Amino acid sequence: MPRFAANLSMLFTEMPFTERFAKAAEAGFTGVEYLFPYEWPKDELAKALEENGLTQVLFNLPPGDWDAGERGIACLPDRVHEFRAGVEQAIEYARALGCKRLNCLAGLKPVELSEDTAWQTLVANVAWAADKLEDDGITLCVEAINSRVDMPRFFLDTSARVMALIEDVDVDNLRLQYDIYHMQIMQGDLVRSMECLLPWIGHIQFADNPGRHEPGTGEINFSNVFSAIDKMGYDGWVSAEYRPSGTTADSLHWLPI
Repeated sequence: MPRFAANLSMLFTEMPFTERFAKAAEAGFTGVEYLFPYEWPKDELAKALEENGLTQVLFNLPPGDWDAGERGIACLPDRVHEFRAGVEQAIEYARALGCKRLNCLAGLKPVELSEDTAWQTLVANVAWAADKLEDDGITLCVEAINSRVDMPRFFLDTSARVMALIEDVDVDNLRLQYDIYHMQIMQGDLVRSMECLLPWIGHIQFADNPGRHEPGTGEINFSNVFSAIDKMGYDGWVSAEYRPSGTTADSLHWLPI
């Protein structure tokens, strides 16, 4: 089976954030991710990882004002300075946590911003970030997020859009973050899609659809999907990024122990 990681921003939310590391380890996870680490001291998070024998597999670059509805700033030409400062902050956390993959959220394109300006801004920002991360041996992932249900106007909403970005930036440490939930909504054909994109996939996340709950609550045949991921030779992490339909413990029936 794949190497499974727990997204602590969505799982084990029955308890305070720093207590979720222990619960993830007790459940059988060996890796964790979460949306953002920046409100907690680096040393505190590093200690939680070490004490529970966990690997930090991924977190996101700073997204702008998340609570105000921003979902990344990489495509916004008036936020380049802020984006670069965020990359520097993320590198500091990645070093402290031993994290070798960071994810870049492209952001929501304002209606008044031209497609070309947003695209050129995104290309320049991603190229700059990838160059900075390369010195630390960190891979930069870029995620496609569905624009139909969760994030209308999200600038990169299909794998094809991310692959066009990867082609334009053209660096060795840039990869696609493939989210099974988002791509089921936008394009379907999950197994064949992942097989075709495998050389460029740097990280996989999953939730069932509709509802974004655990496997078995929606339309995706996760037994087949997980088996296919194994057979295609993907050796990265596969992260549970779903909202449990009940308690987290009750949602983990899919996790092989």
